[in-house]
Amino acid sequence: MIDKINIRVYACCIQDKKILALYEEYAGDNLLKLPGGGLEFGESVIQCLHREFDEELNLKIHNIQHFYTQEDFLRSRFRENEQLLTIYYKIDLVDPNEMIIRDPCIEKAEWISLEQENPFTLPIDALVFEKLKKEIL
Repeated sequence: MIDKINIRVYACCIQDKKILALYEEYAGDNLLKLPGGGLEFGESVIQCLHREFDEELNLKIHNIQHFYTQEDFLRSRFRENEQLLTIYYKIDLVDPNEMIIRDPCIEKAEWISLEQENPFTLPIDALVFEKLKKEIL
């Protein structure tokens, strides 16, 4: 039975037709995912993005624009009792050279070409990657 909603906020950071992606280990799975994470009580979705980028990557962001909000029902693949709601924003990095991976679960950050096959395994990240390809290429 689903009795919780987990709101996730992610960023699409595009430079030179490439998107910033993170290789991360979570609950025993190796994931390629977009930067971002879970909304905490008392914060806005924009505050969540700022916090996640600071906590995980030591980065400041700006030029934040809504890109996509998940439209279909999605059960968490990690918690059977949770429904996910994901929100994606297009953002710019203030200074990409300040990136320091602070989160021990993140193995590496990589710029992934939008011209390649879709590398994302999480369903909404994969959908967003395809939407970005159509918009940018």
